[in-house]
Amino acid sequence: MLACLEGRNMAENITSPRTDYARWYQDVIREAELADKAPVRGCMVIRPYGYAIWEAIRAGLDRRFRETGHENAYFPLFIPKSFIDKESEHVEGFAPELAVVTHGGGRELEEPLIVRPTSETIINYMFAKWVQSYRDLPLLINQWANVVRWELRTRPFLRTTEFLWQEGHTAHASKQEAVEEALRMLRVYESFAVEDAAIPVIPGIKTEREKFPGAVDSYSIEAMMGNGWALQAGTSHYLGTNFARAFNIQFLNEANELEYVHQTSWGVSTRMVGAVIMAHGDEHGLRLPPGLAPIQVVVVPIWRGDDTRAAVLEECQRLRARLAEDGLRVRLDDRDTQSPGFKFNYWEVRGVPLRIEIGPRDLESGSVTAARRSRPGSEGKHSLPLDEGIAAGIRRILDEIQAELYDQALERREGWTTEVSDYAELSRLIEEKGGFFRCYWDGSREDEERLQEETKATVRCIPIDQPGTSGRCVVSGRETDRIAVIARAY
Repeated sequence: MLACLEGRNMAENITSPRTDYARWYQDVIREAELADKAPVRGCMVIRPYGYAIWEAIRAGLDRRFRETGHENAYFPLFIPKSFIDKESEHVEGFAPELAVVTHGGGRELEEPLIVRPTSETIINYMFAKWVQSYRDLPLLINQWANVVRWELRTRPFLRTTEFLWQEGHTAHASKQEAVEEALRMLRVYESFAVEDAAIPVIPGIKTEREKFPGAVDSYSIEAMMGNGWALQAGTSHYLGTNFARAFNIQFLNEANELEYVHQTSWGVSTRMVGAVIMAHGDEHGLRLPPGLAPIQVVVVPIWRGDDTRAAVLEECQRLRARLAEDGLRVRLDDRDTQSPGFKFNYWEVRGVPLRIEIGPRDLESGSVTAARRSRPGSEGKHSLPLDEGIAAGIRRILDEIQAELYDQALERREGWTTEVSDYAELSRLIEEKGGFFRCYWDGSREDEERLQEETKATVRCIPIDQPGTSGRCVVSGRETDRIAVIARAY
């Protein structure tokens, strides 16, 4: 049953992503009411619907962290500047982004405090107290917190002065254990991205130029957005003994000898919300995977006249209760102030995976209309029997939508990935075509700087899964067996 749109059509206020992708992104955030500008430069206010998406991300990750033996803790927002100064490579990497507190309580502080850009230093100060013996290891800690990095160019969710994240920090008795932990958590992020966010990602190791300040090795999962650009969606780092030596984190091993612990850190932030927007959104707004959607099913009643209103609403309420009892996140939109057409548009912009329409004819036929957000128009509509099996039928459709969004994102990535062996061709294709480029890579830091300066692209990662072949580096010309992924990135 169709209804004419009344009132403001929110989708009409969204710029086509093919016309101006950056503007489209901002429009979707505004129209879907995900976030708003804060009065502080570079910061954002996360609105309830946007925060609900973050809560779903947090729940999916937190469950996985607990399953792998990690515990949540909390550490102070303020860090003594002397802590940051202890690890020279770390402070050099973060120096331009630090926010420093010099006064408090109306007086100048004896020592300036750094507003948390990341917590390696203060956590390691505590680890030095907590770790004495090999029996205290491994120490597996995670923190959900906010951090501050004084960014010059900001964009909601993707890069803001203050953002939310989780940061895992672990200490181990050996390098092998710590490396295994860093890679295990990278695979945890990959699992979350694929299974919950329906985003295909490439897990890999970062180059020396791109790795985390203070790390021995950095790993990341790289995702392709709807415009072909890359987004680093999560990182995991093997820190070696760098921070352990700076903070004197030693333990007595089984031979009663002192050793430094080996450490890891790893994190995913609210930029994952941005990843979901850009990986799945279209010209009508959000398209949320059911795994992360705050509302998986919206029930929209359609009546004409008071004589049918009561019966339609009663059936809608019954269906809402049945779906909620089955564990689905469901909303009944029974607002009298808006037409069904307006509601269709309202929930479409917000990316609700499945819409159920119930009107007088549906009551007569004993069926309802189910409209998928993942498919446009009549192609995405189904008729479902209004019987005891409807919850199972809806859950089956939601599973199909989850798989559809992943398959669509994977198809886009594979179709937008090019194998290139010549630097001149790479430079031309980055400008003309965009997307991901797979190239042999054995370049130096200077080669990477040249690549970025001349093409605005970077080496996103060296994929963990390599083909086992060899060729010449696209920039240096040296023979290598490593393939890299190169792309422009957020």
